[in-house]
Amino acid sequence: MKSALFTGAAVALGLILASTGSAQASSTPQPTAQARQHGITKAGDAYMGWTNNTTTTSAAPTDMGITATVEGIDVSSHQGNVDWAYWWGQGKRFAYVKATEGTSYKNPYFAQQYNGSYNVGMIRGAYHFALPNNSSGATQANYFASSGGGWSRDGKTLPGALDIEYNPYGATCYGLSQSAMVSWIRDFVNTYKARTGRDAVIYTNYNWWSTCTGNSTAFNSTNPLWVARYSSTVGTLPGGWPFYTFWQFTSSPIDQSHFNGDMSRLTALANG
Repeated sequence: MKSALFTGAAVALGLILASTGSAQASSTPQPTAQARQHGITKAGDAYMGWTNNTTTTSAAPTDMGITATVEGIDVSSHQGNVDWAYWWGQGKRFAYVKATEGTSYKNPYFAQQYNGSYNVGMIRGAYHFALPNNSSGATQANYFASSGGGWSRDGKTLPGALDIEYNPYGATCYGLSQSAMVSWIRDFVNTYKARTGRDAVIYTNYNWWSTCTGNSTAFNSTNPLWVARYSSTVGTLPGGWPFYTFWQFTSSPIDQSHFNGDMSRLTALANG
């Protein structure tokens, strides 16, 4: 009898553990078929502008609103150890480096990329790929700020960027309503400012922002806009922003962006 009871208990325990293991496994986001086509094969692989990633070089930007620019790039684990001297030689003077995603991923190449860009002379910053269905905005802002996304007034560190865009792991708007998404973003940027003293840059694109926030104008007077549009013109800006601060215009041969101003203005942004 004792043996039978023990066996039954063991089977029950095994079923519980198996169930728990399945729940934990299913909680890990899995890339969609579209995301896999763009190189996102596992959780943590997401990167800026992933839906626009292409091997075709975009036409050189010809936006007539540009009077002075500084050229830069953004990188993630997909680039591995970056040859920063090469990109400096290509005229790139700023860089944004992916630091975190959600609340459990840290870019394993972050130190080489973040410090390497600084050491070659670039002004650099860090970015966080948001997963609004993963945890609160405050939780992710704190995780980001504690994992490379901080800021210091050294003239070489840009405010952290919130990468909020298409979901590579499921529903476009992460299962949130437009009002809930706006609240999530507000929670993130408010917490980030409380932690660092800086307003986070918001990276997004017109279509996603319109769909998932209702084209909210809640952030256009506080948070610098980094707009993604792979075209020769920047097009209509989302959220009522009167101008962009950064414009990501191509992913070939690497993600490239303009800063809307000269080097003195970029340094001013770094200094806060």
